[in-house]
Amino acid sequence: MSAIGNSTNIFWQECQVGKLDRQKLLKQRGCVVWITGLSGSGKSTLACTLGRELHSRGNLAYVLDGDNLRHGLNKDLGFSADDRAENIRRVGEVAKLFADAGLICIASLISPYRKDRDSCRSIIPDSSFIEVFMNMPLELCEARDPKGLYKLARAGKIKGFTGIDDPYEPPHNCEIEIKEEMGVCPSPSAMAGQVVGYLEEKGFLQD
Repeated sequence: MSAIGNSTNIFWQECQVGKLDRQKLLKQRGCVVWITGLSGSGKSTLACTLGRELHSRGNLAYVLDGDNLRHGLNKDLGFSADDRAENIRRVGEVAKLFADAGLICIASLISPYRKDRDSCRSIIPDSSFIEVFMNMPLELCEARDPKGLYKLARAGKIKGFTGIDDPYEPPHNCEIEIKEEMGVCPSPSAMAGQVVGYLEEKGFLQD
């Protein structure tokens, strides 16, 4: 017998088909590409472009978008520090399952707190957590403001908005950093190419 969290008398069930079998079938290694950054930094754009590029190459990937998940899995959560932590915990556990299934899981979330991202990293085995930091300045993100959220936050209509009245903690040791070059943002295809190049180099995209 064992107890995990609030559950008791539960057991881990092993199956005959394991992670290596699934990876062999898919001809790729499962991993989590975790895209973090301010609202408006280009996370969703990169996630969708990367997903399309991998699909065109014959690799199976799935995008977990932060806003999309709040329509279902995390619709009961708000934006307090505790709810943000639970939001990231749930996504981390789902991403872990996708990676275990042999997929390339692309998680696109602001995920502002370093400790929450590090907790997700700690549950993903075999160095398969790839943190991508969209290092775009607040001024650029606010100028873009694709959802009009910065304007609402500045007007005091949204409280606890990351970058305005709630902090964003940048990664200390991310695997990939994407930023402006000479004041110019890379194109979506260039950003996706940077991530694909990393996945190739590390052997996640096996022939």
